Amino acid sequence: MSIAPNTAHAQRARHFVGAYHQVGVQTTVSEASSHRLIALLFEGFFAAVARSRGAMRAGDMQAKGVAIGQAVRIIDEGLKAGLNLTAGGKLAVDLSDLYAYVCLRLTTANLRNDEKGLDECIGLITPLRDAWTAIGNSADAQAHN
Repeated sequence: MSIAPNTAHAQRARHFVGAYHQVGVQTTVSEASSHRLIALLFEGFFAAVARSRGAMRAGDMQAKGVAIGQAVRIIDEGLKAGLNLTAGGKLAVDLSDLYAYVCLRLTTANLRNDEKGLDECIGLITPLRDAWTAIGNSADAQAHN
């Protein structure tokens, strides 16, 4: 009989931790610059892929699907949707094509339990994140001069 109260307590605790985390995320997003928002999308992408890898290894297909779905949404609805294909020229078109490929590759990695597909996606997005971080660091340094 002691299992039910402990289970209920654990569920409440997870709910409060989740709510606290959500408030923290909302605060971070609401206070972030445009540059920081893109950086947050990159961070979210890498975290989602890491969760999907862990779930894949654990054989948790539901968690894997949810995490890969989050990674796809971050790329498609965040990074890709934020591109201005008219003003951005060839670079924006190339990024759009890359993002479409990453979404496709994530989906096939999900269907095939393919960690190498996850590695490929990480390899494709890492240089973009690193360049974006360098741009932010350069802008911050100039702002302080």
